[in-house]
Amino acid sequence: MKKCIILCLLLFLFSIPMSFGQPDSLSSEPVVVPKTLAKAPVVPFYDTLFYINANIGSFSAEERATSIAEKIRAVSKERGFHSDSIKVVAWGNIAEIVFGDLVIMGVTDADADAEGETQLALAHEYEKIIGEAITDYKLKNDWRYILLRVSLAILIAVVQYFLIRLINRLFRRISGSVEKLKGTKIKSIKIKSFNLMDEERTTKLILFCIKIIRYIIIAITLYISVTLLFSVFPPTRGIADKLFGYVLHPVQKILMGVVKYIPNLITIVVIVLVFRYLIRGLRYFAEEIDKGRLTIKGFYADWARPTYSIIKTLLYAFMFVVIFPYLPGSGSDVFKGVSIFIGVVFSLGSSSVINNVMSGLVLTYMRPFKVGDRIKIGDVVGNVIEKTPFVTRIRTPKNEEVTIPNSGIMAAQTFNYTHSAEIHKLILHTEVTFGYDVPWRQVHKLLLEAAERTSNVLKEPKPFVFQTALDDFYAVYQINIYIQDADKMAVIYSDLNQHIQDVFHEAGIELVVPHYAAQRDGSHTTLPDEYVPKDYRTPAFNVKCSSS
Repeated sequence: MKKCIILCLLLFLFSIPMSFGQPDSLSSEPVVVPKTLAKAPVVPFYDTLFYINANIGSFSAEERATSIAEKIRAVSKERGFHSDSIKVVAWGNIAEIVFGDLVIMGVTDADADAEGETQLALAHEYEKIIGEAITDYKLKNDWRYILLRVSLAILIAVVQYFLIRLINRLFRRISGSVEKLKGTKIKSIKIKSFNLMDEERTTKLILFCIKIIRYIIIAITLYISVTLLFSVFPPTRGIADKLFGYVLHPVQKILMGVVKYIPNLITIVVIVLVFRYLIRGLRYFAEEIDKGRLTIKGFYADWARPTYSIIKTLLYAFMFVVIFPYLPGSGSDVFKGVSIFIGVVFSLGSSSVINNVMSGLVLTYMRPFKVGDRIKIGDVVGNVIEKTPFVTRIRTPKNEEVTIPNSGIMAAQTFNYTHSAEIHKLILHTEVTFGYDVPWRQVHKLLLEAAERTSNVLKEPKPFVFQTALDDFYAVYQINIYIQDADKMAVIYSDLNQHIQDVFHEAGIELVVPHYAAQRDGSHTTLPDEYVPKDYRTPAFNVKCSSS
């Protein structure tokens, strides 16, 4: 293998032109164009720059193209060349492209008519093409560019060498692992009672297949590397194109043949086999779950066979949908009418069932709740006791079992108190109102004291109070507490309300909000005492008597 790599590398090194500063022998020879061609290509270096379509007197298009190519190569040998040194000079009925005293080519009205452009426009276009081609050629024949190409070729060869070593090492390990599996994972192949191959032959067959795969991979990498090496150097790029063509053209033909000639029956057979083995695998798992040999958390054994039947029916229906376009006559009006009728009957008869099943599937992957969680769906609050593909069952704090279709859960908002309590600490809150004569600082202090007395309330984070509104007759206070056991929400709320009553009664504050109908000239102010001036006196009523 090493000799093969070295031989390929030497082949490419010898294929590099001996003199990089001038065109190689392949490109320096005039391009011979058959007389039967309508267009004569101008190929000074490696690629066609443009075509000559018209003759000038007895000077044919082929001769013009050859002369132009030779002059372009001559200009490329000039030292200190710049693309702007090429000019367009128009005189008489011809436009000439010149470099100093050298006339590279002339553009006639016949050339312009053949290209569908004006004479000057076509001349300037050819001027630009020629200048760029010469500049590109000189750049690619610069010693730095040549060194880069040689370095790239060496790099490709080195990478290929280490790649082959890596492939060999990898497949040696695979072969060693296969030999160790003989007698354990690799067993004799039997067809019923007939022993087709024993363990030794099976192992040898697998090792032989691995060896063939290794050779194929190495051959592919070598082919790619050789093609890349040829594409590095301009003189051998034609060989690289041919090598690529040897692969691409057959592949294109094979693909077209596969698309065009493989019968639809083969597609149907493949689809049927895939679904058959898929259903067989599902049946195996269903039997294992049903017999208790395989347990899945949250999946009961008595669900195994019904779930298998549902999935099998859906798979057969899907298989029929996939196969249907390949059936003969599937595009006929009879098939279309029957399929539409079956679809309408199926959709009208089972739309709600399918909706619930799909909703249950979505809920399974969304994971909004699990069995045992305290949740709220719509107006129903309780713990989840069962989840099925069709419905979800909830037990409320009053021991009421509520069955909710999965489609209803998808259409409603779901609150998961248990998840919030475990992850983020659930916040419970309740609101109380007091008149403006009760100092708000005292209310805050008493509410926090009530929270401290309440059991199952977390000390950290600490409870806090919000003043949520200032109404006409009272201020609204909201006490917020953190809990971690969502199942005790009702007990905690009750305990908190009791302690709120206790602390305010102990402080001599009534939990009654008076509604005032006061007059400013005879009523005492409702400000707390600490804000009332010491010399404040309740104003007297102003009474006016009118004289009769």
